Amino acid sequence: MKINAKILICYNSPASIFSIYNGKPATEGLSSNDLSETGFTKEIKFIEKALEENFDNVNSIAINRDVKRTIGLINKYSPDIIFNFVESVEGIASFEYCMAGIYPLLDLEYTGNVPTCLGNCLNKERTKNILRSAGIKTPASQIVRASRILYEKEFGLNYPVILKLLNEDASIGISEFSVVHNFKALRKQLNFLQKTYMQDVIIEEYIDGRELNVAILGNMPLPISEIKFSGLPSGLPQIVTYDGKWMENSIYYNNTVPACPAKLNKQLKKKVEDTALLAFNAMSCRDYARVDIRVSKEGIPFVIEVNPNPDISTDSGFARAAAAAGLSYTGLLKKIAGFALTRKQNDSEAKAG
Repeated sequence: MKINAKILICYNSPASIFSIYNGKPATEGLSSNDLSETGFTKEIKFIEKALEENFDNVNSIAINRDVKRTIGLINKYSPDIIFNFVESVEGIASFEYCMAGIYPLLDLEYTGNVPTCLGNCLNKERTKNILRSAGIKTPASQIVRASRILYEKEFGLNYPVILKLLNEDASIGISEFSVVHNFKALRKQLNFLQKTYMQDVIIEEYIDGRELNVAILGNMPLPISEIKFSGLPSGLPQIVTYDGKWMENSIYYNNTVPACPAKLNKQLKKKVEDTALLAFNAMSCRDYARVDIRVSKEGIPFVIEVNPNPDISTDSGFARAAAAAGLSYTGLLKKIAGFALTRKQNDSEAKAG
């Protein structure tokens, strides 16, 4: 029997302005849209149908910067809960947490993480400071503001290092040029990122080791995934790039293969799961998130990213981890919606007194 609940899916419209997302000079055939967004919007109708297997009323709307329109559409549907898939607004990632702030103003419960969590996790410097304050290991780092020139005497990290945009997710800006071994290469990539994106850059010490992703559902870690880099040509850094996530038939896409569940001994598995849960709670995540971890050659887990509201499309790593735990895709969506419905019911009971 279907659950009697009105669910409204809110998702982001793809960016419509020309941008470079993969962190390297433009090449022929580069899409003008962020593929991390355009690929997902193609799945919305499928997600609607998957939710309709368990809920009797499901609709969806695309979000843009017209807040008045957005509020009007949400009020028109008058949903019991919002299924929040908004990762950016017209390509601006920093608007993600702003959109999540509108739902409680409308007295609506919603899936996923709250604005403070989304905003904190988007800023890699703030994330690291919170993790460090909780005693969680994360690579040493240094921030370079968009308008600043970095001089070698100011640089205090150990090579190799990796350069990332401070306030972006989905691996935007990360390419085979992101890991550097000397200051000349660092300066070149830093200049490119600053001029191309006009954003602050974070430089962090590169952890040479295994890359693991821990999907957390509720407060339970799902089977751990490992990104296998063995197929990459020698000389390319073993990292997850934008191409590797989103650009089919690229070298990185074809040669960074996820394995789930990862082959880990019991001791390392527990250490990684414990670290991921500590990070999940330190960042005040709820419902679902993915914690990305690099394990050093010495077996020490370092948290490199905390991703609230990660991609949960059908071919995502999160969905793969859920399947490895015996949870179907429709079951995954039902469970996430259930968290929000439970909060709504609890809030109604509390108000009733």
